[in-house]
Amino acid sequence: MATQNASDQIASIAEKVRAGKTSLGIEFGSTRIKAVLIDDNYNTIASGDYQWASHLENGLWSYTIDEIWKGLQSAYASMANDVRTAYGEELTRIGHIGFSAMMHGYLAFDKDGELLVPFRTWQNTNTHEAHEKLSELFQYNIPERWSIAHLYQCILNNEEHVSKVAYITTLAGYVHWKLTGKKVIGVGDASGMFPIDPETHTWEQGLLDQFAAIPEVAAQPWNIRDLLPTPLVAGTPAGELTEQGAALLDPTGTLKPGIVLAPPEGDAGTGMVATNSVRVRTGNVSAGTSIFAMVVLEHKLKALHPEVDLVTTPAGDLAGMSHANNFTSDLNAWVGLFGQFAEAAGFKLDAGSLYGTLFRAAISDDADANAGGLINYPFRSGEFLAGLEEGRPLFARSPEAHMSLANFMRAQLFSAFSPVKIGMDVMTKQEHVQIDSLVGHGGIFATPKVAQSILAAAFNTPIKVMATASEGGAWGMAVLADYLWHTNEDHTNLADYLDGRVFKDAESVTEEPQPADVVGFEDFFARFSKGLPIEHTAIETIPLEG
Repeated sequence: MATQNASDQIASIAEKVRAGKTSLGIEFGSTRIKAVLIDDNYNTIASGDYQWASHLENGLWSYTIDEIWKGLQSAYASMANDVRTAYGEELTRIGHIGFSAMMHGYLAFDKDGELLVPFRTWQNTNTHEAHEKLSELFQYNIPERWSIAHLYQCILNNEEHVSKVAYITTLAGYVHWKLTGKKVIGVGDASGMFPIDPETHTWEQGLLDQFAAIPEVAAQPWNIRDLLPTPLVAGTPAGELTEQGAALLDPTGTLKPGIVLAPPEGDAGTGMVATNSVRVRTGNVSAGTSIFAMVVLEHKLKALHPEVDLVTTPAGDLAGMSHANNFTSDLNAWVGLFGQFAEAAGFKLDAGSLYGTLFRAAISDDADANAGGLINYPFRSGEFLAGLEEGRPLFARSPEAHMSLANFMRAQLFSAFSPVKIGMDVMTKQEHVQIDSLVGHGGIFATPKVAQSILAAAFNTPIKVMATASEGGAWGMAVLADYLWHTNEDHTNLADYLDGRVFKDAESVTEEPQPADVVGFEDFFARFSKGLPIEHTAIETIPLEG
């Protein structure tokens, strides 16, 4: 009977694949490009991924255009092979497709569509002057990684290419443009380029006027309005896959053109969708190479806070975000080192066992609540919240600190959550933002309880993890693609769609903050903050490369 049921299920999914009752989400993360195909019940039926990493080019973090397309094609091919292997079907049609990616950064093109300078990612913090000047002018926080900060810094630096700029967009916007010919962008991703008006769901027109009036901007041969893509809210058809686009995505020619695409979104928006956190007073913590904690706001903040970014949900509602550039890169490096040791000792551990063993040590009875006096700084790149223009990963301890594996791993996890806490404290303690629920999201939460309980201690608030936590943003983007089917139904605003359809039967686990852990984290955080001059000295004395 079990075999028959499995056969029936495979046959049912195969029929959905043939009928195009599927949605595909592809997300370009910092270390992985992931493709997730879901059915009309939001189950993942196939997936594929491609590992990649940013590199320094002329001192700036970048990925090449060739890497973008090679990674996209590889992730798609892996997913299509998954369909072929599991269901015996060639993927010739897909219901809807959506692309998402790490937000912000700078992709600038000339009038012929040629890239003017190498892609500058969100990791770059060379735009501090632009951040300060624009934030002061607008009285609206313009973080260093935002696209408009990159453009203005190029102007301030008198970079030769600036006069030739005809279009700027994000990574997701770029991929979408090349596959559809449409210069559009999801409103959530757009809100990481330039401020969005939450009433009109498009660019803040008054701030565009202020930017255009800056003397060095006014001297350019272009108008800022002509450089930006058109923002679209979730559920808006955003163009069709062209013949050229289909060939770019699937060079085998199996996939046919004509598929309607969703607006390209940023990883913040897909994280909100994947955690059902698009409704006012809900929030999520999306943790990967970078980490951000966000809350959908009831109203605009009363004051300018450099620690808090104002972005929007994919539906265009205002959200406050505390964003830290660094999260898992240093942690992954240490786990890799332990994996090498285990292999040298004759123990070959898969990634799940390796991470699970080390993570569980961090909350074991052997761990001190405050990590035993150990300190870790996870800064691979610059970190605005910590006042760092560059990063140097560091581990430090006093001679009498309690050095143990449990405390070492606890310090690793504590330090990873420390930078993002700064902006979150501003929202909850200074602006008195109210939060009904906060959901943890990302692969780090796949190991039960560990990161969830540590995050609860860091924020001193209950943290919920849903069964979809390890699915990530690609699944969230697939859900946004599916949303295109439902926008003509009654009660189909994005929040109601997620509540009523996608998450109506979702399972979740909530961890309450434990008083001893809260006190322990605060003690660690005080030492972490006091020791930051060590990081500044490391930046001055340790070369960035080599």
